[in-house]
Formats: sequence, C-alpha cells, structure tokens
Amino acid sequence: MPVRIITRRHFIAAGTAAAATPFLARGASAQAAWPSRNIRMVCSYPAGGQTDLLARAFGDFISRQVGQTVFIENKAGASGSIGAAEVARAAPDGHTILCSISTTYVMNRIMMKNPGYDMDRDLTLVSIIPGAGLLLVASLASGVKTLDDFVAFARKKGQVNFGTYSAGSAPHMTINELNKQYGLKIEPIHYRGEAPMWTGLLDGTLDVAMGSYTAAQAVLQGDKGVVFAVHSKKVSAIPNVKTLPEQGATSKFFTISGFTGWAVPKATPQPIVDRLSELCVAANNDPKVKEVLSTFVLDPALGFKESNALYQRELPTWIESAQALGLEPA
Repeated sequence: MPVRIITRRHFIAAGTAAAATPFLARGASAQAAWPSRNIRMVCSYPAGGQTDLLARAFGDFISRQVGQTVFIENKAGASGSIGAAEVARAAPDGHTILCSISTTYVMNRIMMKNPGYDMDRDLTLVSIIPGAGLLLVASLASGVKTLDDFVAFARKKGQVNFGTYSAGSAPHMTINELNKQYGLKIEPIHYRGEAPMWTGLLDGTLDVAMGSYTAAQAVLQGDKGVVFAVHSKKVSAIPNVKTLPEQGATSKFFTISGFTGWAVPKATPQPIVDRLSELCVAANNDPKVKEVLSTFVLDPALGFKESNALYQRELPTWIESAQALGLEPA
C-alpha cells in the first residue's frame, strides 16, 4: 500500500521545500533523472514491527521530498533473505530500495548456505540506524541486579535458562561469550521472536532473557524482571544501567550493536545513492521519524560514508562471534 498519495499541491510544496533546502541542492544531475516514477521500498520483515515502522516513516518523508509515492512492500521470511534477494535482482536505478536489519546484511552469510544474494557483491548500503543497546533482564526470583550477581547466580545454579529470540541472534552470541569468559553453563533457549521469549520469562521458564527495550516493557512495567546490564551501549531511558563492558565483560562482541538500514542494487549510480543517503539523514528532523526513533530508543540515521565505515568496522567481529557458535548453515 502507498505510504502517501502525492497531490499536485503536495508536489508543489515539496518542490518549494527542495529549492530552499541546501542538502537537496547537491547532485543536480541525479535529481533530474531520479526519481522518474514511484519508488518501491521492500521491507524484509513483517508489517507492524520495528523495521516496518521505520520503513514507513522514512518512506513517507522521502515521498514528500521527491514528489513520488513510496510504496512499502513487506517481503518477510528466511531472516530477511527473501526481500534482500528480490532487491538484489532489481534494476539498479534507485526505484527499488531494501529496508532490513543487520541479520540480513551480516548474519545470513554465516547462517545460510544460500541466502540468494551476496551482500558485498549485490547490494550497496545507503544509510543505517545504529541499534539500541539490548537489555539483559533477570527474573525477580534470581535476585540478580548486576553482572557480578548474575555470574554468581549462574555458578551456584549450574545451568541457567537464557532466552533468545532466535538461534544465531545477538543474545545467542552473548551467551556464548559469557560462557567463555566466566566458565558458565548458560543454556540458550531459542524462541521465534521476542514476544514469546518475554512470555517465557514471565511464566518462569527462563531465568534471563535479552532483547529490545520496547519489547521488554511488559516485563519491566509489571515488575516481573530486573535489567542488570545492556549489551553494548547505554539506553537513554535507563541511563543508570551499565553496559556489559562497564561491568567487566571483555568480548569484542560487546562493543558492537546491530542496525537497521537501507540498501540498493550494487550498480546503482553513486549520485542516486548519495541523494538517498542525504534524504535519510534529513529525515532525522521530521516529526514522524523522530517519534518512531524515540519509540524504539534509536539513534538518528547515518550518512553513506559513516554507515559504510561502521559496517566495515564491525563486520569482522560479527562474523567471528557468529562462527564461534559452531552452527551449521541451514
């Protein structure tokens, strides 16, 4: 369904805004040729989730700026690979854009024998939104309030049930790294998504679970769990909770975070890539976009150079940590 129907009045207003906005003045040759028709933004995860809501908010902003409708098409399944493969095969003209997450851009090369695309060969990252710090939440019965408390609890109990929202996920890698550093026997309990995982903590199946601040609210607001650490960086809504590295965890994996990002087919002309990147960065100041970013406690979108620098910097650590799990690609 379209994000926005562009009327003649909106088109004129968008043109006026473009003329007055410095960032839209750059890359004039690309502006003349792009976009020449409606834009299709493929979201490789289901409607209603974080990735989808970000796609719709940013898509709406882009639509208002360029005078073309941005259609959001949800192509979910296979950890985002279905949508990614479809965009990778699309014409490289800036009219088909992928919105997905780091699982799609990074993890699928490790977790899947044939995801249907090669990230580095087939796609170009345009802009990314660095992920928020993931929460580590312990049940009230555990008495855990810090990482040291958790390590002592795990050693005393022997086997700890630790929930993840999927095999190969950031929580799964966190378990592996904590086991290695502290000599623990934490058992990963894999769920299909965050909602059932948090239910597992609520019903006593789990001792600990790890996931996003927003999805954890049912547990936290009901006083059913305690946040004793965040994965890689502090969460502004709970600034007093320290990160794992601040509490002594030493794995390199605890210095990186996931991301949501936009990509286009590899051969897309650089002026179009730059234009799209500029639009994503400019969207950070849009009220609708700000609301979604605030809801999920996310940082603003980064530009092309910053996005690709972060991706290249964190990629080796992602791959090393994922391979350490010893999972056979599906």
